[in-house]
Amino acid sequence: MAAFLPSAPLPDLPKIIMGVDPGTQIMGYAVIEVTGQRVQVLRYDVINLKAFGSNHAVKLKKIFDRMIELIEEFLPDELAIEAPFYGANVQSMLKLGRAQGVAIAACLSRQIPYVEYAPTKVKQSVTGSGAASKEQVAAMLRQTLNLPAEDAPKFFDATDALAVAMCHHHQKGNNVQAGGKSWGKFLADNPGKLAAPVAGKKAVAARKKPAA
Repeated sequence: MAAFLPSAPLPDLPKIIMGVDPGTQIMGYAVIEVTGQRVQVLRYDVINLKAFGSNHAVKLKKIFDRMIELIEEFLPDELAIEAPFYGANVQSMLKLGRAQGVAIAACLSRQIPYVEYAPTKVKQSVTGSGAASKEQVAAMLRQTLNLPAEDAPKFFDATDALAVAMCHHHQKGNNVQAGGKSWGKFLADNPGKLAAPVAGKKAVAARKKPAA
């Protein structure tokens, strides 16, 4: 009688998480690749919107266009985004909410699911304190992810976005909302939507494919 041996466990497949810290002057973003418990920071930087002055409509278009560029470059599986901070200035809140909505819409246009995290939740997840300062958040990320100090972006918005992505990683992707199809499913359903990928995109896509 033939013996049936248990199959070997499947290796952990990499997941690409994009974190976003919404802003109307400076918007932070970060992209990490998670394989099991190993985290690799692919990029963390900002979208600088100050050059557009008070033209809010142009800023929103810039956010959408840049988000699409990042999506096409890194092929994220999920978006983690910080919820707007409820301050006293209603007009600022409205503008911030629009910026957040445009970033989410860019991901949903590529059927990438998303989840929101409150600022205190992000800080608690990264530092252990929901009242941590931006400096403390940045310092903890540099320590835990072994980030070279000389590579740190100029703005804390970038490290805030990285903290959002790490918060999502710590939550194991729970409570992902909307757009529940993956980027791979989108490409399969819409093969003619994008131009041929550049070499860098091929490399990222190759990392996400299981070994034959």
